[in-house]
This record gives sequence, structure tokens and C-alpha cells, in this order.
Amino acid sequence: MDAQRDAGIVFRTDDVTKVYDTGGAKVYALAGVDLELHAGELTVLLGPSGSGKSTLLNILGGLDHATSGEVWFRDLELSKLNDRELTRYRRDNVGFVFQFYNLVPSLSARENVALVTDIAPNPMRPDEALSLVGLGHRLDHFPAEMSGGEQQRVAIARAIAKRPDVLLCDEPTGALDSKTGIAVLQALRDINDQFGTTTAVITHNASIRKMAHRVIRFQDGKIGEVEVNETRIAPKDIEW
Repeated sequence: MDAQRDAGIVFRTDDVTKVYDTGGAKVYALAGVDLELHAGELTVLLGPSGSGKSTLLNILGGLDHATSGEVWFRDLELSKLNDRELTRYRRDNVGFVFQFYNLVPSLSARENVALVTDIAPNPMRPDEALSLVGLGHRLDHFPAEMSGGEQQRVAIARAIAKRPDVLLCDEPTGALDSKTGIAVLQALRDINDQFGTTTAVITHNASIRKMAHRVIRFQDGKIGEVEVNETRIAPKDIEW
């Protein structure tokens, strides 16, 4: 799949800032970020808490607005969209996976995924999406009947079921032990390999960077370093 990846740029930011006014004091969550995310790649975003990773991911995903600067999704300038236009952009293009699974407790795995497929223009079947993450045998189980890793894989299935262009993951293994975390990372890698879905993963676990095509390190609201992995390791070989 690597050789087939489009060399195009999916996301580009130019001097993006995000400023919060906390009672007269301005706090810069992002302090001039220039970023490129490339089509088909799995990118890991590393950095300490408060370094701006989640803020940037929320802006790329259309969940938040930058204070200044330009944000582009291909040829669409997100920084000029209003809230309704951003909602349409999110619905049509972006899948989200968060640290906490945000599943509806009273719905089965199949029904949780159907929440997305019922409104997407060209969705997978819920059972197909769940099979892709290794849960074809758990379609009718409820979240309380599933492990944390299984619940997170349901959340991944829900995110990919609408066939998004991009998958944005904020600490998807943060609440998991090593065994279940590796299963979740393998599901993300499989989706990236099979569908070429551009994927960004925020993590505190620096070892996860070794499975990425590209690693972006954040520090104090800025990008400190970008590295490209010439060789990548499988999730099962990550030292947790």
C-alpha cells in the first residue's frame, strides 16, 4: 500500500494560532503552526499535555475554529467556513476516535455503528465495519458486555463506517492496557493499509511513533520536529 499512496497533501495549516482569553490573560494553545498531513499516511502527533495536539486536531476536524491563520482540507479553506458548513464538512469527510469511547450504553455494537451509517451518504453496513475491526462476532453485544479494547474498536468501526477521507484519533489507547491497546492500534493500521484512509493519532506513548509513516512533535503550541520513518514496525512489536 505504501507505494500506492497519493503524494498529495490532505491538510495544510499556515501560521495557525488558537488563543484563549482567561480573564484578561491570553493563553496560546497554538502559537503559529505550519503543518502538512499527507494523503494515505498514518501520522503520530507526540508531545506533552498542553502542547497543542488536541487543539490542532479539533481545528482540523472542524470541531473548533482557529483564532488566526489558514487551515485547508485539500482545496477547501476550513478557516473561512461557518458552523453549518463545518458540520457538513465533518459529516462528509471526518471520522473521530477519542480516548473515551462515547458509545450509547443502551445500544448494541451494531446499533452504535448504525447511528453514523443512517446519516452518511455512502456508508458501509454496520456488520461490515465491525468485521473490519475483528468484532463480527459481537454485533449484538452491548458496551457493558465488552472490554475496553472491544468498545474502542466499536468506536473505530463507527468512525470508519461512513468511509471518511480522514480518521482523527485523540489518545485512542490512553485508557487501555498494552494488550488491548495493541489490538486497537492494529485495527487503525489495518484501516490505513486497506483503505488508504489518512489517519492522525495523538498519543503520549512515544513507542507508538514507530508504526507511523510520519511523526510530528509538539512543544509549547508549536511544531518542534517532523520525522519520517523509513521503516515501520507492526503494532505487536511496539514496546509498551
